[in-house]
Amino acid sequence: DIINIQLFTRRIIEMSDYRKRLYTYLTEKVDQVAPNLAALIGELVAARLISHAGSLTNLAKSPASTIQILGAEKALFRALKTRGNTPKYGLIFHSTFIGRAGLKNKGRISRFLANKSAVAARIDCFSEYPTDIFGKHLKQQVEDRLKFYEDGEVPPKNKDVMAEAVQEAV
Repeated sequence: DIINIQLFTRRIIEMSDYRKRLYTYLTEKVDQVAPNLAALIGELVAARLISHAGSLTNLAKSPASTIQILGAEKALFRALKTRGNTPKYGLIFHSTFIGRAGLKNKGRISRFLANKSAVAARIDCFSEYPTDIFGKHLKQQVEDRLKFYEDGEVPPKNKDVMAEAVQEAV
């Protein structure tokens, strides 16, 4: 019995090491392919979105409303068939922003995050020089929006934030 237990524990340790290596590989690749999207919503959620869309180009071509419910197609079509409520979020739900939002504001933050994710995906797909500057600014906008929903503190305008990001990128 002790031999089987040792063999089993060795396999668990090997699987754990493999999982760590795989996570490291995934974060490196996503940071290379989609640095803004990764900076905005995290490497794992970005990888899931890209995978579900088929490619970064397909994700960039998708409207924000599609990105918002990407991964919840089954629930969407069930809701359309039964004329029930459509889902508010799909894979974006795994982002930390949705969990931090209040129950009343989860749908709002999901929509806002999908909009910013669409922008980040388009920047990543169509820019010549990959940088995560825009992703960091977009993430700060989502943070400011969360604060706005909690405290009522007015966030800066998108035009001003993007102009600042462009100045930083140049």
